[in-house]
Amino acid sequence: MVGPRRRAREIALQVLHVMDVSPELDADAALARVFGHLVTARGIVEEDEDAESGGDAPARPDRALVEELVRGVGARHVELDEVLTRLSRNWRIERMAVVERNIIRLALWELLHAPAVPVNVAINEAIELAKRFGTAEGAAFVNGLLDRAVTELEIRR
Repeated sequence: MVGPRRRAREIALQVLHVMDVSPELDADAALARVFGHLVTARGIVEEDEDAESGGDAPARPDRALVEELVRGVGARHVELDEVLTRLSRNWRIERMAVVERNIIRLALWELLHAPAVPVNVAINEAIELAKRFGTAEGAAFVNGLLDRAVTELEIRR
């Protein structure tokens, strides 16, 4: 079973994807849309419901983490894309697959602005997201760019 923090990253990725393909949506509208869909379509347990749903029910996401990730990436979108442009020397951002682009934005935000998240956790979570939601080559692409980010931006923790 997927834990609540990984589930939060999965949902944050979905919200960021919605925002990327529907730029007229701000973070609040995109969060409301995705959480509304998840609750009605998949029976995701909300914070005020009983956490013991048992069996194979999806992990209850850490909604506060989802909102922190989405708002963080949304607020620093321009900065993250500038970093991504520098790191992806042979790829223009608009030519990247939407899923991988948003996975990298999410991981870069954690690497640059979430000091409590260890570097290896941010990278490993991004790779797992890419394996689950991205293209066949997505995990290697994400890993390569994030490894370059850690080296070139001298991120240490």
